[in-house]
Amino acid sequence: MAISKRLLLLALLSLLISCAVGEKTKGVTYDARSMIINGERELLFSGSIHYPRMPPEMWPDIIRKAKEGGLNVIETYVFWNIHEPVQGQFNFEGNYDLVRFIKEIGRQDLYATLRIGPYIEAEWNQGGFPYWLREVPNITFRSYNEPFIYHMKKYSEMIIELMKKEKLFAPQGGPIIMAQIENEYNNVQLAYRENGRKYIEWAAKMATSLYNGVPWIMCKQKDAPPEIINTCNGRHCADTFKGPNGPNKPSLWTENWTAQYRTFGDPPSQRAAEDIAFSVARFFAKNGTLTNYYMYYGGTNYGRTSSSFVTTRYYDEAPLDEFGLLREPKWSHLRDLHRALRLSRRALLWGTPSVQKINEDLEITVYEKPGTDCAAFLTNNHTANTAIIKFRGKEYFLPEKSVSILPDCKTVVYNTQMVVSQHNSRNFMTSEKEKNLKWEMYQEKVPTIADLPLKNKVPLELYTLTKDTSDYAWYSTSINFDRHDLPMRPDILPVLQIASMGHALSAYVNGEFIGFGHGNNIEKSFVFQKPISLKPGTNTITILAETVGFPNSGAYMEKRFAGPRGVTIQGLMAGTLDITQNNWGHKVGVFGEKEAIFTEEGSKKVQWTPVTGPTKGAVTWYKTYFNAPEGTNPLALKMDKMQKGMMWVNGKSIGRYWSSFLSPLGRPTQSEYHIPRAFLKPTNNLLVIFEETGGLPETIEIQTVNRDTICSIITEYHPPHVKSWERSGTDFASVVEDLKSGAHLNCPDNKIIEKVEFASYGNPDGACGNLVVGNCNSASSLRVVEEKCLGKNSCKIPIEREVYDEPSKDPCPNIFKTLAVQMKCGKRK
Repeated sequence: MAISKRLLLLALLSLLISCAVGEKTKGVTYDARSMIINGERELLFSGSIHYPRMPPEMWPDIIRKAKEGGLNVIETYVFWNIHEPVQGQFNFEGNYDLVRFIKEIGRQDLYATLRIGPYIEAEWNQGGFPYWLREVPNITFRSYNEPFIYHMKKYSEMIIELMKKEKLFAPQGGPIIMAQIENEYNNVQLAYRENGRKYIEWAAKMATSLYNGVPWIMCKQKDAPPEIINTCNGRHCADTFKGPNGPNKPSLWTENWTAQYRTFGDPPSQRAAEDIAFSVARFFAKNGTLTNYYMYYGGTNYGRTSSSFVTTRYYDEAPLDEFGLLREPKWSHLRDLHRALRLSRRALLWGTPSVQKINEDLEITVYEKPGTDCAAFLTNNHTANTAIIKFRGKEYFLPEKSVSILPDCKTVVYNTQMVVSQHNSRNFMTSEKEKNLKWEMYQEKVPTIADLPLKNKVPLELYTLTKDTSDYAWYSTSINFDRHDLPMRPDILPVLQIASMGHALSAYVNGEFIGFGHGNNIEKSFVFQKPISLKPGTNTITILAETVGFPNSGAYMEKRFAGPRGVTIQGLMAGTLDITQNNWGHKVGVFGEKEAIFTEEGSKKVQWTPVTGPTKGAVTWYKTYFNAPEGTNPLALKMDKMQKGMMWVNGKSIGRYWSSFLSPLGRPTQSEYHIPRAFLKPTNNLLVIFEETGGLPETIEIQTVNRDTICSIITEYHPPHVKSWERSGTDFASVVEDLKSGAHLNCPDNKIIEKVEFASYGNPDGACGNLVVGNCNSASSLRVVEEKCLGKNSCKIPIEREVYDEPSKDPCPNIFKTLAVQMKCGKRK
């Protein structure tokens, strides 16, 4: 019996030990060095990808491309206003299926970060807050305010319980390793004074009480409560981040901006791959272990989801462009960076750091575990001058503003400024199938005050009137004049002036369109002024007031307003007449919206007529049918000769367009609009356009999109070839092989190189799609490149000087040589 008891005790002890080990190795913790996931330290390379900004049919491909780009984490916000558009009514269907999206991340063996907000900013309508929240009595958003914290907790609890129910947190075996509460609150905290401090403390306690199995973070929150990790957002967190809010917390970067979102009227926004790589290498050299690219794939703001003036296309300059195509060299250059950092993993996570400051611009950072692991980062912070650094008996060349990574403290496998990956250029091609679309039109009736059901003495505030159900609301009033009220001279006209709090409006006098006015992202308010013709008797003034999204940032968002606030007629015989309090009629939306004439069934409710020539086109609907274009390339709608409005394909909104709002370059901020292939049938697809002020529908084109123009621009001082690597069990040698001497080019989708469009070995200049020969060029450049590449899916082109010229015939022997090539990919024969 004694032996049996001993055996039983030993068995119980063994079980307890195994349970303890299981608890230790399953879940997410952290220390000052890194996140620790299931007992293992990790270097985390993350990318923001938002599920509502693409159809679910695109999710697997976008996530796969992110993984192939070296990411092991996908980060997403959770969008309250799409999940609870009406209080108590929830929607998790289609591209709003959060659970399905998180499960797809896990299916591809990636981790997830869930930023539940509920305030998310994200250039999303009202920062993610549903409209109904604005109308809760006595509410103040993002403050220690009883109505707000009640609804915020209720929503947060619903999302967390949903994730727990589906077992999506890492301790449950799911992919979610971190969660975020609130978002960049330090930007507005002072506006709320003591209620700001109390709110952020409450938010932290609320979040951790709902679930404490994964770490909770707050970004840009210097005074984050102790149960939360403060993280960095910005372009250069290595130099701007003062560190997390505690000595035992890791240094995390939740938003590394890959470019900048754009608003209508903005010029292009760009950020070089070299600059992003420099900032990431610096961050990891300074104890960072997680960077998240915001955005890695931006996608599309379908419908009316974008915030004030934000374009339909979102973060197109990310490593994956709006169409899901690889933007090169950004995608590949960052992929190579992730590989180089992973080669340094053991030293970074277990080594001891040391920094040698050579001068103001040059420094050497070493992570070393004596006798085993060593990694070095050689940094040149000067923005214009190259440098030579001597490190452990060897000299290393450093381009301007660059970091070289040496995973063995000997060999440079990567330099942030030396792009060895290929470049590409995006092409929009008019579909061969659908070159001549046949358009029909239906024009809305411009209403009078008698047609509008909601009456008020003064024009109603626009946000409150529309309640985020439409971009549009009609306003109308009428005024009687006799002939003595009007100017006597025919060359002098009265002027209609409308002071508006934003965002845009079209004005009509006696049913005739007289003009369009708008604000911008910086100044929403504007004053509309146009000369008008009036007649003796009754005159009708009608306004189509328009929003372009709700605000998404700043304090007291619930107290923002839009729409007409003052209307006058100037130049009358008696002077200026203020008609603001003249009694107005109102109606939300336009007729075509209410009847859903952008759908197949709804389109039958109105009489369409052929478009046979140019039309004025104000408040006009246009429709056509088209077949799915050839191939599998993504699709776009070219809208550069239209004005402003909305677009639908088979009843699905593909967003707002605004081609008439030109950037400082004199071109529309966005000309092409993504049509997901998932929205299409093989034939007879219905395309409907609502044009507010007038355009040329016959110029609209359906285009296919590709990145079949591939390029390489590589200079002699890239990382050297390594002939051997002593450490076994690593892919160091294969990485170096990929990065060694030569230009590597590869056509997407198994296509072949059908033409060499440019080749120069010397000092060419320009960018992919716009390369030019410099004053030094080898005459054999084109021949060498064609021999290596034509007819192949991929090729490697050497850059050794002897391949191009004999030493005695070298046209410029005393410069660093650059090889620039551009090729056209075509279908495999």
